[in-house]
Amino acid sequence: MKKNALLTLPGNDPSLASFYPESSNRDFAELKQMMKKHGLLEKQPVYYAYRIMLLIGLLVLSVICLFTVHIFLVQMLNAVFMAFVFAQIGLLSHEAGHRQMFHRSWKHDMVSLIGGNLFIGMSYAWWLNKHNNHHSHPNQVDMDPDIEIPFLEFTGMEDVSQISKFRQFLVKRQAFIFLPALMTVSLGLQYNSVLFLLHNKTKHYAFEWGLMIAHFALYFGAIFYCMNWWQGLIFILINQALTGFYLGAIFAPNHKGMPVLEKESKLGFLHRQVMTSRNIYGNPVVDFVYGGLNYQIEHHLFPSMPRNKLKEARRMVKLFCEEREIPYHETHILQSLKEILVHLHQIGAPLRGNA
Repeated sequence: MKKNALLTLPGNDPSLASFYPESSNRDFAELKQMMKKHGLLEKQPVYYAYRIMLLIGLLVLSVICLFTVHIFLVQMLNAVFMAFVFAQIGLLSHEAGHRQMFHRSWKHDMVSLIGGNLFIGMSYAWWLNKHNNHHSHPNQVDMDPDIEIPFLEFTGMEDVSQISKFRQFLVKRQAFIFLPALMTVSLGLQYNSVLFLLHNKTKHYAFEWGLMIAHFALYFGAIFYCMNWWQGLIFILINQALTGFYLGAIFAPNHKGMPVLEKESKLGFLHRQVMTSRNIYGNPVVDFVYGGLNYQIEHHLFPSMPRNKLKEARRMVKLFCEEREIPYHETHILQSLKEILVHLHQIGAPLRGNA
């Protein structure tokens, strides 16, 4: 198998686990010891303190522009810039949720609650519940919530001829729908967050609600205070669409188009995490834009590993996998997009053949 070719392993075949017996867990224990030996799992409070200050500074800059500049075109550019900042804050909250930053749990909770609930309107408790399930069962049918996306079909396991006519219409064209659909990601996060809090008593229930209400009051209040109604609506549309698109474009390459496992799969932890994940080749710009999630394989193997250690871990993890003939998939940004769209197009092929 070519090391960087699109994986064609039968991920939906329960016999896949038989290729990699109990050695998977022993190998992972060995790999984890290697990471500890090199200090790659140690918390990075100084690094993250600088990142928090950087993002607060960028957000303050955007808010100052919102209140002081009265040129509509500049505010449209500010909507784009604010979307970038919101997404970066979301990535920071994601890292706090994985306990990558500090030695005290409450500090991580505060970063995730303020970053998620207050700044982007996303419930920390909802995200934690959803994301923990994803990390435990990546690309596993009925176990991974990230492959259960409304109206689209990512697994290829469903008989598409039996779904509703409306969904058939979408699945048939889902390769073309996918990228525009990413613009709804931000709204989806907010909608699901509110729904989750309405039906669940969370650890920080009152605090989460207070921060969520403050988010919407401050966000809409500031925008419509600074602009008339139609300008404000355009600002919100651009800002929310691009925040969602950016977040979706970061997370989509991680697993979409990679092998899908059946619910009963017994594949060991190491092989499950590596074989269902895709890396994007890194450089300083890509690492910053992706928030380190371009090293998705390493992140899934070691979720608590700080962002600034993932690149160093990649070299060791890749060599470790190659020595044990574990498929390690890494590619360029555009190639990852091609793989996703080809995968979606192939799933819709039976419907197009019946047209």
